[in-house]
Amino acid sequence: MFTGLDSLSPSDLQVLHAAAGISKAWPFEEARKLIARYPDGYPAGGVLFETGYGPSGLPHIGTFGEVVRTTMVRRAFALLQPDVPTRLIAFSDDMDGMRKVPPHLPNQELLAAALNKPLTDVPDPFGTHASFGAHNNARLMAFLDQFGFDYQFLSSTECYRSGRFDATLLRVLAHTDAIMAAVLPTLGPDRRATYAPFLPVCPRTGQVLQVPLTGRDEAAGTVSYADPQTGETVTVPVTGGHCKLQWKVDWAMRWVALGVDYEMAGKDLIDSVSLSSKIARILGARPPEGFNYELFLDEQGAKISKTKGNGLTIEEWLRYAPPESLAFYMFQQPRAAKKLHLGVIPKAMDEYFQFVAAYPGQEPKEQLGNPAFHVHGGPPPAYAPPVSFALLLNLVAVAGGADAAMLGQYLQRYAPACDPGADPRLRQMIEAAIAFHADHVAPHLERRAPDEREAAALADVLHWLEANPEADAEAIQFEIYETGKRHGFEPLRSWFQALYEILLGSSQGPRMGTFFALYGTANSRALIASALG
Repeated sequence: MFTGLDSLSPSDLQVLHAAAGISKAWPFEEARKLIARYPDGYPAGGVLFETGYGPSGLPHIGTFGEVVRTTMVRRAFALLQPDVPTRLIAFSDDMDGMRKVPPHLPNQELLAAALNKPLTDVPDPFGTHASFGAHNNARLMAFLDQFGFDYQFLSSTECYRSGRFDATLLRVLAHTDAIMAAVLPTLGPDRRATYAPFLPVCPRTGQVLQVPLTGRDEAAGTVSYADPQTGETVTVPVTGGHCKLQWKVDWAMRWVALGVDYEMAGKDLIDSVSLSSKIARILGARPPEGFNYELFLDEQGAKISKTKGNGLTIEEWLRYAPPESLAFYMFQQPRAAKKLHLGVIPKAMDEYFQFVAAYPGQEPKEQLGNPAFHVHGGPPPAYAPPVSFALLLNLVAVAGGADAAMLGQYLQRYAPACDPGADPRLRQMIEAAIAFHADHVAPHLERRAPDEREAAALADVLHWLEANPEADAEAIQFEIYETGKRHGFEPLRSWFQALYEILLGSSQGPRMGTFFALYGTANSRALIASALG
């Protein structure tokens, strides 16, 4: 999916670098935050980006959105500061205790026996990996690799147990009172009475415990608690994986321990980002830069919820459109609430290709504002399909769910130079249009009969097509436009909507001149004649 900047000459890079310094595209605005973060020079390791992942479930379309947007900022920064190394960490919170058994998984009894254990200590219900956490981590990495993301995977369990977090965990212990003072006002009275930053891992059961602490020893680096089953006082080190932190403290600790410079999060985590940032400052560090992106809505405008199942899966999107179109959709207005449902796919795909086609003719400033540049991390690969996906869908609809060979014949008659057999992307678009139509369009198509005025106007178009069988798309479009005006359609868009509803069975549709040219004047005449009865 990513082409990068390697194909550019040094002089072209220099031109883009200058334009990037003033570009208002949001990835460049975010990248400039990182430049301002280090006015006196960057750390030896460069700049670190992070995205987080909860491995109790599988990666999803939101995972893709967060990683692709973070990658867009990373690539924008690389254009602005080409000599500064960058890394992206995909961090898995796999030391979280499994609080409930996901109902859709096999081997429910096996999982139930491991409740409250770290996900990396829960048996894999599929029997393919060492643990449930390892299974889902593998799925995450396969997911990210599928799209060509450049990242370093980190496991929370490994970081805790290897000692990588030890020094920062001791700092948390030393600043427990200040952290508690920051956290407790955000909690309800019941939670406040039992809250502690540290979650001991029970030496007896291996479970991650949410229990009040009865003592702490900063010099020894330990905390104590009463075993909830035996009542005995147990003392454990806060280091070496013997304790885990509550997640907002954990998030701050991770930023500090790893030196994270940039991490974005959903709007629902604004308060969490604020609290974790406060804790990072208590620990003597600067929280990362970033922004809060808006959450997606379903077709009715309700918040998407995995529990409700009202969302769109990434598998559904990729069944009908390439990943570049999804990345394009993620680029657009990340701080604005947007609906995410099947109906947005055709438009997203067509708009993506429109921006790709526009890129070569744009000035550098416009190129850096072009979403296709950010989708690919550089100049997009040139490709212009001969027709739009929306037009293909309309063609499939009137052709009665035609097969790929028949659609290819329509296309070659319309644009003789195109060859679906030699153009895999066009072939994929045709197959996707057929699948999308069968799955989501055909069940809802309902053509209506024309009223008297509409029938008269359609009859005029039919007669004109009979007299002009070789007319091209522009001539047909002009005649349709003039016919609407002659028959008094006001506003004129009501005439085109009538054409869509009568001929295509939809309230929206393509440029009709182009559609008739693609479908062929003979077929178009038959379509109109059928509508007229």
